[in-house]
Amino acid sequence: MSDAATLAITLADYRDARDAADVVALLDAYARDPMGGGEPLRDDVRARLTDDLAANPQAFSLIARIDERAVGLANCFMGYSTFAAAPLVNIHDLAVLPETRGRGVGKALLQAVEAEALKRGACKITLEVLSGNPARHLYAREGYGDYQLDPATGHALFWQKRLK
Repeated sequence: MSDAATLAITLADYRDARDAADVVALLDAYARDPMGGGEPLRDDVRARLTDDLAANPQAFSLIARIDERAVGLANCFMGYSTFAAAPLVNIHDLAVLPETRGRGVGKALLQAVEAEALKRGACKITLEVLSGNPARHLYAREGYGDYQLDPATGHALFWQKRLK
C-alpha cells in the first residue's frame, strides 16, 4: 500500500446499498478464486445474500476499503462454546482481492474481527482454511492454528454433508 493510500475497515450495514453491493461483489470475487471454489455466486444467492445476512442476528461482516474502494471482506457468525460457556466468532469467509494481497489488508481484517469479537464477549475466534491456501501462513502469524484437546487424540477435522 502506498503511503498516501488509506485503509479503513468498517462494520457492514447490510441495508446500506453501497455496503450490500460491496459484500456481494467481494464474496463473488472470492467464490471465483480457486481458494473459494472457482465458480461465481449463483444469481439467486447474489439476490438474497445481504437480506438473509441482515435477518440473521448472529451475522456480521467487515469491509476493508483502500481509498474508498472495497478490497476485502470478513463474513462472521456468532456461535457458542459449550466448553467455555461463552460466545465465539467464526470467520466464515475472509477474502482479499488478488491485486491488493500482500498489502496488509488480510492482517487488518483479522485484527478488526478480533476487536469486534472482544466487544461481543467472545472467548475465541474460529476459521477454516484449505491446507493449500497460502493465507494459512497469515493465519498462523496472527495466532491461529489446529484445534486439539490432546495431541494423542489428534487435531480437529472440518467435515460436511451437503443437503442441497
